[in-house]
Amino acid sequence: MEVDETTHDVPTRRDTLKYGATLATGVALAGCSELADQSKQGETSGNDSYSVSMEPMGSVTFETVPERWVAYDGGYADMAVALGQADGLAGLGGANRYYTYVYDELPGVTVDRAVLESYPEVRTKEEFYELDSDVHLYDPQMLINWFGWDDADIDEITSMVAPFVGNLIFRRSDEWHDYRYYTLYEAFEKVAAVFQQRDRYEAFLELHTTFIASVQERLPPADDRPSVFLTFEGAEEPEAFSPYRLDDEGTSKKQWRDLGIHDALAGTGTENLSTTNRGKLDYENLLEIDPDVILIRGHERKSATEFRDTVLDYMQRHPVGSELTAVQNGRVYRGGYLNQGPIHNLFLTERAAKQLFPEEFGDVTGDEHLFDRQEVADIINGAI
Repeated sequence: MEVDETTHDVPTRRDTLKYGATLATGVALAGCSELADQSKQGETSGNDSYSVSMEPMGSVTFETVPERWVAYDGGYADMAVALGQADGLAGLGGANRYYTYVYDELPGVTVDRAVLESYPEVRTKEEFYELDSDVHLYDPQMLINWFGWDDADIDEITSMVAPFVGNLIFRRSDEWHDYRYYTLYEAFEKVAAVFQQRDRYEAFLELHTTFIASVQERLPPADDRPSVFLTFEGAEEPEAFSPYRLDDEGTSKKQWRDLGIHDALAGTGTENLSTTNRGKLDYENLLEIDPDVILIRGHERKSATEFRDTVLDYMQRHPVGSELTAVQNGRVYRGGYLNQGPIHNLFLTERAAKQLFPEEFGDVTGDEHLFDRQEVADIINGAI
């Protein structure tokens, strides 16, 4: 679908307060094209205003830097926190999947849990009006395809409250997402442009690049890496498992791709979990695959020990599940967050390395750190 890429001023009730927005005509329509080269994001366009372009919204121009923000998921919220914007959090679209406990390991980094408890599912127009934020870190097409919004609703909130900037990036299997995807750090760069925090973004990028390289150089040869089945099943006594494909380039699988593991579903024809594919595999199906490692999502508020004492214990007692190689070897682990930002990714990659290669990186319940917590905290707190 073609969309007029010309930007124009949209008068809003916030124009006299904080910023004005210029948006592509036909905002929120899937298929909008990138309006600016990535290297130009956040470039000043005159009178201290600046523009940020991200599909599907197109170009958004801010007159001043947003202070108050709402994010749909924990990944975009984590990006804002990484950029030193935690104090501006006004609510979240899905707080149940935003794991803030990792910040406890970062000196001076906190998120107001009271805000998340007050506004844990910001998905209605009424809530957007009530929160009165300066920017919404949402993919508007997600609101349309998941929560019954339409283009007019997106236009209304954009004009009357604040613009949307975001792209659903945690998976790449939804048919309605027929516009550009972004990697974790490509999306993070866009959010950094929104908040005018280029220095923090570049510091994180350098830290991340060095960290990943240091882990990868310690990995065993590809032939010696395990086959892995990644799934979602939130029950403590699981009977059926929703499949995730590791070859999907969504950000939720980033740590597994960086570790170069083998997808146990490769060559099976099994599709990735998506809006339209809700199929599940039972224990008999898993026995046909018999992966070396099983990673189960949906248990991220359990510790490694709590997970083993509930989910793994049940699978070890299951008449069929107990026949799986991964179960017999005790190699069933928590599968990581669905929505991860740059801070989350550091912790999840460290955890994943220990889960899959404990001989090299140490036990997952051990205290060995693979990255410097203080360095991460310093970036977030502005001591770059």
